[in-house]
Amino acid sequence: MMTALKSRAFPNITNETAIAFIGLYCMAVVMGYGRFLFTATLPDIMVQLSISTTIAGWLASINYIGYFIGALIAMFVPQRSTWQALTLWAIISVVTTMLLVIPNMSLTLWYSIRLIAGIASGVAMILSSSFVIQSLSPERRSVLSAVHYAGIGVGISASAILTWWLLILGYHFDIIWLVAGLSSLPLLWLLWAIKPASPKSSESHVVHQHLSMHQTYVNFKRALYEAIAGHRKAIALLSASYVLAGFGYITSATFLPVMAAQRLTTQTYAGLLIWLVVGVFAMLSNPLWGALAKRIGEIKTLIGLTILQAFGMCLPIWFDGAIGLYGNAAILGLTFVGMVSMTLTLIKNINPAYSNLLIGLATLAYALGQFLGPLVTVALAGQDDNFNAGLLVAAAGLIVGLVLLLLFRRQPATTF
Repeated sequence: MMTALKSRAFPNITNETAIAFIGLYCMAVVMGYGRFLFTATLPDIMVQLSISTTIAGWLASINYIGYFIGALIAMFVPQRSTWQALTLWAIISVVTTMLLVIPNMSLTLWYSIRLIAGIASGVAMILSSSFVIQSLSPERRSVLSAVHYAGIGVGISASAILTWWLLILGYHFDIIWLVAGLSSLPLLWLLWAIKPASPKSSESHVVHQHLSMHQTYVNFKRALYEAIAGHRKAIALLSASYVLAGFGYITSATFLPVMAAQRLTTQTYAGLLIWLVVGVFAMLSNPLWGALAKRIGEIKTLIGLTILQAFGMCLPIWFDGAIGLYGNAAILGLTFVGMVSMTLTLIKNINPAYSNLLIGLATLAYALGQFLGPLVTVALAGQDDNFNAGLLVAAAGLIVGLVLLLLFRRQPATTF
């Protein structure tokens, strides 16, 4: 009887489509809420807490340095422990989302929560991708992995809609974050439902884990050497371009609703509508660019996306009103997820035997660019909070990244 009740409460989900949609939900929670709900609520946070653009930039950057740390942690998680680590960090992501409901928090506590949330999103993003994609059969992997990554766009869209709805009802960022956390709780039950089969002998598992922890550093150094041997220049060029890709997109991804609040003063919720545009176009990104990459290859697609994103960064400079902001939002949504997907595909193809390690290194590079972006933007914004200089520098960074991609393309040892 108890076994039957437990089976009903915690079913074992093995259907590949269901797992892909659970992966989508996970990405929406740990990325859409854990990282990008801050963007949606930032104008309200700045008003309610009377914080400056500089502090807002630091709150964003501390989350991105957390993402950097999270990506580093994920690289050291043994394959057999992926599900356990994913579940733990998903729980932490949900809890840190709800913690922002605490009234009168000190700035130190804000920084701490945003740092931990960034770590959680970095670990969970990489491990959920690893777990979900490894659970898919090769013939369905291409289609269903696109479903999984669509969770980023779904989460961004959900953060805009949720913020919009609760602000209209008269609530503020604290309640918005609480509701986001509560709506994330079913994820924990679903993660339990896709729990992989336990090893037969718990005793041998413990011994093996102890040995692996003892050997982690040595094994990592050996694997890193073997992964980059003969491919140093190609990996360095692609990683450097990925730093600049992270640096390039993050100005808009952090401050776009704030720019809308500054410029479109007659439209009360323009910032959230613009952020919703980002999410909708991000959902379309992977299927669109994935289909193009099958025709012309990932490197050509990535080069085109980089040019398009640099163009998008200039639109708010050239057009001060709605056209510039909405154009930037559409291009941002269309490009940034596609650029991530293309870059990770390229870097794992350099040495497929070490794909997880190379993806981890690339994610570290991307996180570094995201950390630097908001700090440079707020430093250039000055007393007037003018983001045009930051957008211009972001576009320039993307152009430099484009040059690095062209050099990468010329590397004979690299597979595209």
